[in-house]
Amino acid sequence: MAEEVQVPEKFQKLVAEIEKMPVVELAELVKVLEAKFGVSTAAPVAVAAAAAAPAEEKTSFNVELKEVGANKIEVIKVVRGVTAKGLKESKDMVDAAAAGTAQLVKEGVKKEEADEIVKKFAAAGAKCEVK
Repeated sequence: MAEEVQVPEKFQKLVAEIEKMPVVELAELVKVLEAKFGVSTAAPVAVAAAAAAPAEEKTSFNVELKEVGANKIEVIKVVRGVTAKGLKESKDMVDAAAAGTAQLVKEGVKKEEADEIVKKFAAAGAKCEVK
């Protein structure tokens, strides 16, 4: 059973006219209004449903090397240990981070592993970010 809706006075004349229209004309009016104003009557329902759905918890993280710090050799050692890259590749990555370009050290790891990697870099004097 539909509940009683209070129509503001400024809309009463418009609502009274709409109430007199047949369902077929109402459907046509809705389509015209959607086209005229670039809106959809389905959008609010979809947005409300999306907002009501619980956000998925992130399970995969990336670790980026942001700053190298003063102990570059230790940071290179950490990169080698974390990534299993060779000395040259690790040095190139650290040099790029030292030049101001963040470097993706490890991607798709669990939160615990990402936190451990960050601790290793912090111990070497570098700064990392988990994304």
